[in-house]
Amino acid sequence: MVERLREQGVRDERVLAAMAAVPRHLFVEEALAHRAYEDTALPLGFQQTISQPFVVARMIELLAVGRPLGKTLEVGTGCGYQAAVLSHMATDVYSVERIAPLLERAKRNLRHLRLPNVRLKHADGSLGLPEAAPFDTIIVAAAGPTIPQALLDQLAPGGRLLMPVGPSWEQVLVMMERRANGFSETRLDPVRFVPLVAGVE
Repeated sequence: MVERLREQGVRDERVLAAMAAVPRHLFVEEALAHRAYEDTALPLGFQQTISQPFVVARMIELLAVGRPLGKTLEVGTGCGYQAAVLSHMATDVYSVERIAPLLERAKRNLRHLRLPNVRLKHADGSLGLPEAAPFDTIIVAAAGPTIPQALLDQLAPGGRLLMPVGPSWEQVLVMMERRANGFSETRLDPVRFVPLVAGVE
């Protein structure tokens, strides 16, 4: 899988090492374990998916250009896979998930890996995690029409946020960087993510 990521253009050796360190098959349904290392999104139930490896690697690489990830917020824990990858590059990972049974599954998946710098919380990701803010890095694993103001407010000075924005047929990764005089926005790759939904269940 790592060689394929390299061929697809992922250059950051820190990202490749983090991807290599996390056994993806532990995070997918047993019936799909044989497909765990394919470059494809796989269903998790609850209308959610585990993102394809290239998208995980690409998003983390974009956020890590020329800087450490530092204290990181992940919106959309899902099965816990991306949080595990992030744990190898970030100082601390705070991950929020709105679907309680999915969060419990992520906790079970991560327990085996004993990652001391990952904290999971059942919460509405569109509101971020104000009690732990500010964050140097925010990565959002679901798409919305715009970036929630609550997430922008929780970004530390010099911090970066990456989120898919747009309708299901035309999403693009948007990078927001907090500068002294406000935010700069960069539009990047076309992507396809599940929608960011408010509330918890």
